[in-house]
Amino acid sequence: MKLTRLGPEAVFHRYLTPRWSHDPLSGAGAALHGGRFNRPGVPALYLSLAPETALAEYRQGSSIVQPATLAAYIADLAMVADLSAGHDTVDWSADWANWDCDWRWIARIEKRIPPSWRLGDDVIRAGCAGMLFPSTQHPGGTNLVVFGSNLTGADSLTVHDPDGRLPKDARSWPAA
Repeated sequence: MKLTRLGPEAVFHRYLTPRWSHDPLSGAGAALHGGRFNRPGVPALYLSLAPETALAEYRQGSSIVQPATLAAYIADLAMVADLSAGHDTVDWSADWANWDCDWRWIARIEKRIPPSWRLGDDVIRAGCAGMLFPSTQHPGGTNLVVFGSNLTGADSLTVHDPDGRLPKDARSWPAA
């Protein structure tokens, strides 16, 4: 596994759904149904290096974009797994060759555990704060998944909101 440090002021982006823009550091959305590298029940925050990649990830192939708020994040992470160049046999075991599997199909249709969830488990067990990986939605783009439970005192992740424009709570939204 190739490891790297991010920061001290690495900038990443995410499009937030309006309903949850008051809690931009939460990984609860991904914990509900899982994500590429996290099983259901495991909070994870997915970010992108470029706004264009963040938009492609938010759209997930849809031709019409749902409402969203773009947020920038400042990351200083002591240790992340760096798969940003994709799988190679020098830095990554053969298990990592299927990191870009169709995890939704495998989990939801085939009712099996996607290989990428096992890889996320490995990154979490290794104590990494997250992992860089290529975008499957935006060729050439790079994403970062952050596992909040693995953040240590040596790590920081903040939302860049110097004027306090993001909502502070969910009062704008009625209880469902």
